Amino acid sequence: MAGHRRGSGAVGLCLALCLAVLAGCGGDPAPDAATGAVRALLERRARAVLDGDERAYEKTERGPGGADLFDNARGIPLASWEYRLTRLDRSGSEATASARLDYRLKGYDSAPLTAERTLSLERRGGQWYVTAERPAKKAGEQLWDQGRVIAERGARSLVLGVGQSPSELRAYRELADRAVPAVREAWPAKWPGRVVVLAPRSLAGMAGLLGAPAAGYRGIAAVTTGEAGGSRRAPADRIILNPEAYGVLGDFGKQVVLTHETTHVATRAQTSAATPLWLSEGFADWVGYRGTGRTPDQAAPELRRAVQSGRLPAALPDDEDFGFAGDAERLAGAYEGAWLACRMIAERWGERKLTDFYGAVGAHKERAGAVEDALAEVLDTTPEDFTARWRTYLRSELG
Repeated sequence: MAGHRRGSGAVGLCLALCLAVLAGCGGDPAPDAATGAVRALLERRARAVLDGDERAYEKTERGPGGADLFDNARGIPLASWEYRLTRLDRSGSEATASARLDYRLKGYDSAPLTAERTLSLERRGGQWYVTAERPAKKAGEQLWDQGRVIAERGARSLVLGVGQSPSELRAYRELADRAVPAVREAWPAKWPGRVVVLAPRSLAGMAGLLGAPAAGYRGIAAVTTGEAGGSRRAPADRIILNPEAYGVLGDFGKQVVLTHETTHVATRAQTSAATPLWLSEGFADWVGYRGTGRTPDQAAPELRRAVQSGRLPAALPDDEDFGFAGDAERLAGAYEGAWLACRMIAERWGERKLTDFYGAVGAHKERAGAVEDALAEVLDTTPEDFTARWRTYLRSELG
């Protein structure tokens, strides 16, 4: 009952009757009525965005606060857009609404992606209007929060960009379209065979989409967002580019990165909490480099220097070695060592055994015992023997 407290006895009854009369005569509505009115406002706003109806959208707004959203989002191919009001805090003719925005990309999302939003509202002439819409506190931005979104549709990809030239986005689209069949050749399990790539304007834009500090992603060319073990009834993963790191790569490097990230999309359903990062990242790099002719000397310079200086790793990389905010040399060595572990499996046991091993590890419900059991079941070896083989492989390939 925002703005009012219940009285007692006859005074309370009189106050309630007076409020009801005022609501019916054009005064401030009772809280329940305000909630209903705001829900109706958000429904009209959502329908206007989905239909591309600018006039209907403008009727939901007052002031400049959220005026850019419609223009920024109009280029996105949407299958659905729906607000769900979760909280309304009202003070007189102003209010703040917390809402869940569920939206789907046409042809890519089989279920809605959810974004937490905060909307500032104002009541004028008996009607509620939106004066501003923004990401909720601690929630990541959406691409349309950063500027006008341009869409490039490929045969197997959808690239959405802000602050990028059409030619740059077309180049990303072509790389993504090549990545999908490359991953399909290497990964036999079923997956949608389509990718969504987000290309923000800058590193700060990438960090905004992830809801994280930019410093943690400096030097990282791209990341893929999505839930491990995701089912087919889930939003499509998003590959988010860091234009500052991705942009300085050559064509070969750009293709490897997008193929690597597309592998994460393809393997998501069989990646679980039981999957160590050395396996998920190493497998993605193995697919990225597969068929390119890239040698270990070329693709693992950090680990090569370590091996040649007598610093042969004693064990496979652990999850902490893959932290983006950590030491750059340690991070590079972790990726290189993980790639060579997967490359060794593919060479010595066969590519099908590698994919079977990946699936067997991910099928475990917990980390403990997952790799050990899969090594025994699929590769007929032990963690100790596998690690010894890997160390010998590093010496032979990099020594």
